[in-house]
Amino acid sequence: MSTYDENESKFLRKAKENPFVPVGMAGFFAIVGYRLLKMKSRGDTKMSVHLIHMRVAAQGFVVGAMTVGVLYTMYRDYYAKPRQEQKAVQHK
Repeated sequence: MSTYDENESKFLRKAKENPFVPVGMAGFFAIVGYRLLKMKSRGDTKMSVHLIHMRVAAQGFVVGAMTVGVLYTMYRDYYAKPRQEQKAVQHK
């Protein structure tokens, strides 16, 4: 197995554990790409202000995705698993 295969499987394993990481990455790149395309039509807005807005939007999306991911993980670990364990104990 090559190093490329090991890295790819590691990324896929991490993405399965926390699916909001690839969502956050995709959103980040989508926002940056969109704002770079809009740069031509920014009007009289200064370049620095446009770049600051792009950064804030991209970071906001990533922080939102991380927050949703943490909440999902907490739900899965502290609410869904205990209920499944209780059902397994009751059926024995």
